[in-house]
Amino acid sequence: MCGIAGIVRQTALPQASAISAVKRMTAHMHRRGPDADATWAGDEAVLGHRRLSIIDLAIRANQPMVSPDGRYVVVFNGEIYNYRELRRELEADGEDFATTSDTEVLLRLFAREGERMLPRLRGMFAFGVWDTEVRTLFLARDPYGIKPLYYANTKSGFVFASQVKALRASQLTTTEPELAGLAGFHLWGSVPEPWTLYRDMFALPAGHWMRVRDGVADRPVSWYDIRACWRSEPSQLCLPDLKDLVREAMTDTVRAHLVADVPVGVFLSGGVDSGAIAGLAAQMGTRTEGITIAFEEFAGSRDDETAGARKIAAHYNLPHHVRVVSREEFERDVPAILDAMDQPSIDGVNTWFASKAASERGYKVVLSGIGGDELLCGYPSFHRVPRLAAVGGVLSRLPGARGLLGASCAWLARHGLHPKLAALPTFMQSVEGAYFLQRALYLPGELPGLMGTEAARVGLARLGGSPPGVESVHARNGVAMVGLLESTLYLRNQLLRDSDWASMGHSLELRTPFVDVKLLESLAPHVSSLAQGVGKRLLASAPTRSIPSEVVDCPKTGFGIPMATWLAAIDHQQPTHSIRSRGISAKTWGRGWAQRIFDQLSAIKKTDVRRAGLDQNN
Repeated sequence: MCGIAGIVRQTALPQASAISAVKRMTAHMHRRGPDADATWAGDEAVLGHRRLSIIDLAIRANQPMVSPDGRYVVVFNGEIYNYRELRRELEADGEDFATTSDTEVLLRLFAREGERMLPRLRGMFAFGVWDTEVRTLFLARDPYGIKPLYYANTKSGFVFASQVKALRASQLTTTEPELAGLAGFHLWGSVPEPWTLYRDMFALPAGHWMRVRDGVADRPVSWYDIRACWRSEPSQLCLPDLKDLVREAMTDTVRAHLVADVPVGVFLSGGVDSGAIAGLAAQMGTRTEGITIAFEEFAGSRDDETAGARKIAAHYNLPHHVRVVSREEFERDVPAILDAMDQPSIDGVNTWFASKAASERGYKVVLSGIGGDELLCGYPSFHRVPRLAAVGGVLSRLPGARGLLGASCAWLARHGLHPKLAALPTFMQSVEGAYFLQRALYLPGELPGLMGTEAARVGLARLGGSPPGVESVHARNGVAMVGLLESTLYLRNQLLRDSDWASMGHSLELRTPFVDVKLLESLAPHVSSLAQGVGKRLLASAPTRSIPSEVVDCPKTGFGIPMATWLAAIDHQQPTHSIRSRGISAKTWGRGWAQRIFDQLSAIKKTDVRRAGLDQNN
């Protein structure tokens, strides 16, 4: 896990200035890679790297890494879990290696096969390779988008980095607002790819590669689309065979994610996902430690994860560390949280404190259960969303029903029952719309009050989609459609991105065994058979010693924190930033936290946003 940056400069930008800009970017990313910092400079390109040493800890594996013939230079962020198998293939074909790192395997494979090598990589990655012979830059990103990669075309050349804030640190990019990114944040609670908060800064989409020639980027090219897995033909297995498949696939992915030259910990909640990872790791003989965060406000309640986590740790004879987080610590850490947060998000604070606890224990690598709910139908959305869409479809065909429903919902929304009710008749007729209602923070009709009328119009138009930010999905049934939406929207734009900044804020590599293409290809054809709790029960039996039934049967709570209580207490002390003064109750703390984040994190002022709305075209 590292931070990468680079520039393919235009002739107007002196090389010395390009080197300084790259060094500013890598300096900003020092938490991503405290173990080494280096820069490589050529005639047209400059590459920078911050290293967090995980595999081959020696300095010989530092980056930027140059191929033996001097033609290729790579900067790489992530891990290639099957690098040992790939290395053996290359060695059998005559390659000699100078390191035991996955970076060198990646570099040698690219030198042989170019972009054709991408489907052979199993892991999380974002990397850039400069070809000194043809003078082109190649960028690529993993299929799920676990590792971030942002870029900008500027008058000084093409700039890329692992963070938006690092791009800004180059002092070569614009700070003009991107209204699509801002609208997306208000709607979803995170900035949807490929947008950022700034004009002309974009995320390289997940599962895409791109070439840069003469300082100008070509259009990104898709090399893997995980949506295809949700569209595959359904496969029917009897329950015993499905149980064996889940066990084999989970054992395989956990084994792959344990590859490291440093100790590996586990974020241990009281749930099945992290419990299965811990149990499988234990049966493989890996001495992992479970790390759990606890809150005094949750003590003795159903939201307290410590009881279930202790049962799992005892069941698998794991060392277990419980770290208590107080409101006072949250208040102290808010500036550091906002500094580490690369783009605004209403989530990630829980991962911040779990990562802090792991770092305090001396870990560089942890495993997380993120992605289990998206793959194994763990969210209520898997049954709620198709059901709501089905009801909406029926009502839309009944004469007068939609008008009556619209009037009733508008009246209830005006009288404070729930603001989303106002949009129910508009969005409930499709799975995409029903999903938007499930996940939305604000509604499109509320954006003018947040951004200004014209800025909201422009932002929604640039964001596109109906509902905004959502493409029409095609999958074999409603359950698969929800899995596709959860994986490509909520997981990709929020959970994975929050996991990256929150863990990297503590120089910690967070690995996600459930977010693995090989696992997805194995289980996605059976997703309909995994709904209604079946998937989680099969997951619980994946370890040889199944997770205790009292843990499996415990109602799902999620990885929560007492944010509403904390914000209410802080706002009571600081009434000028009160949730109540914004007309938002503690029950909808997400909106209050979203406004707080935007006020403090973003350099964009509302006047700038409104002006951008007037200045931009669709």
